Amino acid sequence: MDMDKFFRKYVWDDQRTPYFVPVARLTRRQAEYETLFYAVITGVLFAMVAVAALSNQLPHGDARGVSIYAFTQVCAALLLGAAVNFWPALYCASAPFAALLYFAFFGFHSSLGAGDKTLLVAAMVLWVWYCRRLLAIARAYPSLAESSGQR
Repeated sequence: MDMDKFFRKYVWDDQRTPYFVPVARLTRRQAEYETLFYAVITGVLFAMVAVAALSNQLPHGDARGVSIYAFTQVCAALLLGAAVNFWPALYCASAPFAALLYFAFFGFHSSLGAGDKTLLVAAMVLWVWYCRRLLAIARAYPSLAESSGQR
């Protein structure tokens, strides 16, 4: 079994996982794969948040606003996945800022320790950093070259 072929085929593929390719060198197909992956991950995450926020068991009480925001994030993720466009990408990029605001206003769950809280904030900061790339891809998408090889 050749691990290099396995790794390239299922984990790292220049076409389907172009995360270290500069935005200026991306093809449209690579941009579509990257934004589709982002849209699926965030869409599923916020669908779960939308449902969970409807529960009365959350520490902050009534969270209909959180549920509505999460649902609109799912809608924006669907739009982003269907057509790479700057406006849905911009709305999707607001998600980590909204999470940080949520933590600032409502705090963290009481069962989380200092390490868990630090990890959550660090994850949000990394997400903000990645959203810069997402916005750059959406902005550059109309001018990106078509893919030379079809898969």
